[in-house]
Amino acid sequence: MRDYKLTIEYKHLKQHCPVGVYLLPSFDDIRLFHGVVFVRRGMFTNGVFKFELRCPLKYNDAGTHPTVKFTSYVYNPHVHPTTGEVDIKREYPRWDSNRHFLTTVLTYVKRIFYTREYQDEDDKYPNQEALKLYKTDLEGFRRRVAECVRESQKGVYLNENGSTVSDCFLSS
Repeated sequence: MRDYKLTIEYKHLKQHCPVGVYLLPSFDDIRLFHGVVFVRRGMFTNGVFKFELRCPLKYNDAGTHPTVKFTSYVYNPHVHPTTGEVDIKREYPRWDSNRHFLTTVLTYVKRIFYTREYQDEDDKYPNQEALKLYKTDLEGFRRRVAECVRESQKGVYLNENGSTVSDCFLSS
């Protein structure tokens, strides 16, 4: 039943996926998705950031969050600097399977590239170094973001083993 609900959520994405975000299921695992975010404006303009979204076995139970991990390097206070993981629990402390869906997660993943202020509970952001640079040296932060965007563009045609993104979006 859980897999069926997940399949329905994925089907729902055809009409409700945020613009500029693409997600494909893995060939081998129904709970693993490969995605990419194309950023069109803001500090991260022209960034192409790849990620994996994983739904645990108990996904659709109350309190069971999916995980999002960038496979592209992302310099952002919302993204852990070494693991690439986005802290979904920070935004949605109480995951409710009747209110939160894959669309919810993808909208949040897109939104982290458009954040203009980092205010509440500063110590809760996974990348404290990026947060500190944003608050103390905005130009320095912009330079690091520009490097991050350039790096993301270099890896447009490079994909992780098993990634479905290469087979569907980036093949010639």
